[in-house]
Amino acid sequence: MSATPIDDQNFTTMFSVDQSPEEVFDAINNVRGWWSQDIDGKTEELDDEFTYRYKDVHSCTIKVTEVASGKKVAWLVLDAYLEFTEDKSEWKGTEIHFEIAPKADKTEIRFTHLGLVPDHECFDVCSNSWDFYLNTSLRGLIRTGRGLPNRKEQAASA
Repeated sequence: MSATPIDDQNFTTMFSVDQSPEEVFDAINNVRGWWSQDIDGKTEELDDEFTYRYKDVHSCTIKVTEVASGKKVAWLVLDAYLEFTEDKSEWKGTEIHFEIAPKADKTEIRFTHLGLVPDHECFDVCSNSWDFYLNTSLRGLIRTGRGLPNRKEQAASA
């Protein structure tokens, strides 16, 4: 497991699991199972669009741009809001790639957030968050069927 920028560029992390590439692919596409339950829209097929929200701190609209069963999932961030950065739309136009490959008797997951680079204000916070969501939550979902996504915020009742 590594969670460091490669050549001071895009945030990349990878890990391996015992499950098949198809099981990994299915878990990645179950975004509500590992990233957040507060997702609106479809997340599994080419050209699907969904919106992620975390309180009033972070939101983004994502389009699924590549789906290759058992091999790859790619997303494009169409719009973004980061409350804690000067450039509130720092993620806009970035790409998120999940590459899946069999390695010996395991399956390797390589995650790259193209455009999330060390000179961006959100790099430290965002890379630490991705590290948790991927290496803890997604890995847990793949291995045990249970991830640790953000819970959907409940509207206050009157």
